[in-house]
Amino acid sequence: MVKAYIMVKAHTGEADRLKTDIEAIEGPERAHIVAGDVDLIAVTDVESPAAVKDIAATEIQSIDGVSTTQTYIAMD
Repeated sequence: MVKAYIMVKAHTGEADRLKTDIEAIEGPERAHIVAGDVDLIAVTDVESPAAVKDIAATEIQSIDGVSTTQTYIAMD
C-alpha cells in the first residue's frame, strides 16, 4: 500500500465544499481543513503510486475551486 498526503490550495471560501468533494472521491481516506500554506490535506492509502497520481492529478485537480496540489508519498 502507498500512503500519500495531498496538499490542496483552494480558492477563497471554497475549503468546506472542497473537503466534502474530496471525501466523495474513491481513494482519499479523509480530508482535513488546515491552517498554514495550504487549505486542505487529503490522506490516501492506495495500491500504487499510479493510483496516487490519478487521485491528485486527475480527480482532485479537476474539482472546481482547487488552485494547486502538492503530493507527498510516505516512505515508511
